[in-house]
Amino acid sequence: MAERPVSVPPAVLRAGAAGPGLSPTRRLRAWLDRQSPWRRRAIAFLLGALAAAALPPVYALPVLIVSFSGLVLLMDRTPRPVAAVGLGWCFAFGYFVAGIYWVANALLSVPSAFGWLLPFAIAGAVGGLSALMAAFPAFAIGLARALWPAGPARILVLAICWTLFEWLRGWVFTGFPWNPVGSVWAFSDAMIQFAALTGIWGLGLVTVIAAALPVLLVDWDGRPGEAARRRRSAAFAWIAGSLAVLLALWIGGAIRLSGAEDAMVAGVRLRLVQANVDPGEKGASDRGAAVLRRHLSLTRDTPGYDQVTHVIWSETAEPYPLERFPDVRMAVAAVAPENGLLITGVLRTDSASGPVNEVWNSMAVVDRTGRMIGSYDKFHLVPFGEYVPLHGILPFISKFTPGIMDLSAGPGPRTLHLPGLPPVGPLICYEAIFPGEVVERGDRPQWLLNITNDGWYGVSAGPHQHFVSARLRAVEEGLPLIRAANTGISGAIDPYGRVLAQTRLGDTAVLDVDLPQPLQGLTPYARWGDAATAVLLVIVALAAIAARRWN
Repeated sequence: MAERPVSVPPAVLRAGAAGPGLSPTRRLRAWLDRQSPWRRRAIAFLLGALAAAALPPVYALPVLIVSFSGLVLLMDRTPRPVAAVGLGWCFAFGYFVAGIYWVANALLSVPSAFGWLLPFAIAGAVGGLSALMAAFPAFAIGLARALWPAGPARILVLAICWTLFEWLRGWVFTGFPWNPVGSVWAFSDAMIQFAALTGIWGLGLVTVIAAALPVLLVDWDGRPGEAARRRRSAAFAWIAGSLAVLLALWIGGAIRLSGAEDAMVAGVRLRLVQANVDPGEKGASDRGAAVLRRHLSLTRDTPGYDQVTHVIWSETAEPYPLERFPDVRMAVAAVAPENGLLITGVLRTDSASGPVNEVWNSMAVVDRTGRMIGSYDKFHLVPFGEYVPLHGILPFISKFTPGIMDLSAGPGPRTLHLPGLPPVGPLICYEAIFPGEVVERGDRPQWLLNITNDGWYGVSAGPHQHFVSARLRAVEEGLPLIRAANTGISGAIDPYGRVLAQTRLGDTAVLDVDLPQPLQGLTPYARWGDAATAVLLVIVALAAIAARRWN
């Protein structure tokens, strides 16, 4: 059954249409009252797309006030929870389409594989992924509407539900916690320090509350009586309180950073090689030698090589499985520093000769003699990029990256103990986007190493958003993070999430950096994980119960 529009008295309709003496907020309410359910869903889509402008690298933070306050007004006019799920899906679909549009660039990198089907493949990739991810905020908004109290309490309920389902999005069906709302604060080193306590989830919770509370001014504007004046005063108090919380987070973060130390690991100098290789070249059988020579030349011929102790190449920088090509392995070893190591992304096969049954996206560590003294296999694989979910049921669907074989997953996070380096936690590509899943808990590393190939996404928002994810993991765990990317952004991040050095997106570059020391002791998030967020959610829930007294 289609949802019926809210019944509006004729006098209100006439006033909304022509009342020049009415305030803008009263005209807005009247205009929304006149809209059909489908028009409200279209408005929700536009508000969600607008909210994406607050994400990296744009950081247009004020749009969140328009988006989330507008969402609340639309929810007020969608009384049935089932209808609110549809409204929420439209809002979230707009948010994800505008936020992850760059997924289309991965398909544009290999257009010959799709031909005339390319436009449909792009629409399916961006639209399909966005539609799937939108289900989580949709159910959050539906649940919030089912619990919908009056006044400011409904804002707190919305924020709680949004955070719960954003957390669920991080692990259901292997998870895809890309662009959580809290990442909008990554332009401020001070603000993201709160992630050391609650992870990115807590920062998102306070963000939704602060963005949606201004709707209280629209609620009570223009209504007569002393009670209404008290409500308006209370609305200003709630909004001021949310701003005070944000200010407190910033001050707390600034104080934390004021006591930060800049200690570096003695005797370690890392060379990050950003070769800027077109992704299509890595999969071309006739371009492998040229890709290898490019990496060798950048490593050896860039000034400062004699000061380097370890060299790091990006994800799948080495186009040949090293266990199958000993001559290539020796060529790679030849540019490893004396008494040092070269760490590279590589595809690893299940045997050194004969048929290939399994392939892993791996990190290999080679010393100057050509010995492979360490390796790590990626365990969080990219659906449709590295494997096809339910491939046995859907054999006609192939992944969009080169190669017909699905990759195999590694066992999980692990720590590598390598000569001349502190224990390191490897992360390949988008493994860095998963809060709480980046270190081996029983053998905690002293730094994180993220190698990636963001060349699939071109010069777009995608690599910037990925880089922000890496910074947030550094804050949460209190560990420095070194990042080597094929086309950018490569860099060194300290355990407070501050960027010490970085390359530009799309450049061919070599970056020599020192390795920062980790924090002394664990951050609260590293110690307790999402329990700290759960405590914060309980506090906000208690505040929502108290706020139900609003009349």
